[in-house]
Amino acid sequence: MDWGLKNRISRIIKPHDNKTVMLAIDHGYFLGPTEKLENPRKTVQQLEKFCDSIMLTRGILRTSVNAKFITPIVLRISGGSSIISNDLSNEKITTSIKESIRLNASAVAMSIFVGAKYEHNSLINLGNIVNEAEEYGMPVLAVTAVGKELEKRDARYLSLSCRIAAEFGAHIVKTYYCDNFEKVVNSCSIPIIIAGGPKINEQKALQLTYDAINAGASGVDMGRNIWQSDHPIEMIKAVRSIVHGNKSANEAYKNFKLAIQD
Repeated sequence: MDWGLKNRISRIIKPHDNKTVMLAIDHGYFLGPTEKLENPRKTVQQLEKFCDSIMLTRGILRTSVNAKFITPIVLRISGGSSIISNDLSNEKITTSIKESIRLNASAVAMSIFVGAKYEHNSLINLGNIVNEAEEYGMPVLAVTAVGKELEKRDARYLSLSCRIAAEFGAHIVKTYYCDNFEKVVNSCSIPIIIAGGPKINEQKALQLTYDAINAGASGVDMGRNIWQSDHPIEMIKAVRSIVHGNKSANEAYKNFKLAIQD
């Protein structure tokens, strides 16, 4: 692995414990102005100091992030379908590696849709992006998206998706937590970061974080379960305390409750 590639990955997955807290605010590329993310600049300013990296699109980076921002950027580079379309799996590459370097991204992120109608296109996109990105030492994060017909996120399906991402050359994969998650981790040769998924209450989100880390995940990429919380700063601190501080879910939730009472 090239020095530049190693260096960029180390900005995202912290070398002291090989863990990461990524903040996801890329939802608008297919959901539009998601609730409590209507003003992404406010979200970034509020939470940037508490995350290890932030996933967003180039439009939000240019319009909502201060150029003096020092937290590493994971740049979403795939898209092409909206929530009102018939098939979200019909994505293309929307941002080039050259543009990603110009924007000083530490990694690029794109979705793959294993088992969906446009599976083939998304996997070929991944292979092509890895080829191009590695010329410049740019890590690729593959997101194992799940289509409407694949709501059952079990270990068998997620192991398949994550293994394919690794086989195609991705350097990090983002997927969902599931029962028997150790099977997913053990069958994948690259670091796995779990998605926060739909909004759930804080206690459940912290338990999800703990269970994933305990099962071998390298971190979380959490969005709605942080910035849709009524107490987003306290929530991201609680998530960090599990990922980097080895707190249990109960300890983190207890500290969260104490913090919001002050």
